[in-house]
Amino acid sequence: MRSQQFSEGVFVFLMLGIAVFSAIIFVLGFGKSRLRLKGARLGELAIIGVIILGVVAAVIMAAMQMLGGYLF
Repeated sequence: MRSQQFSEGVFVFLMLGIAVFSAIIFVLGFGKSRLRLKGARLGELAIIGVIILGVVAAVIMAAMQMLGGYLF
């Protein structure tokens, strides 16, 4: 029972992380201070790429938790 509560906590943390970093991606891509890809430096593009990869990895991890039956 304790491991299920731990898994639910990790899942909630993943959902919060996905929401926060998706908001960051949305603001950088579509906000008022829109980051233009042509004017962006290499480091800025790398950071955005890593944030996007992190969100994708978190979504995959959350899906694997749900499909593996660790949540409910």
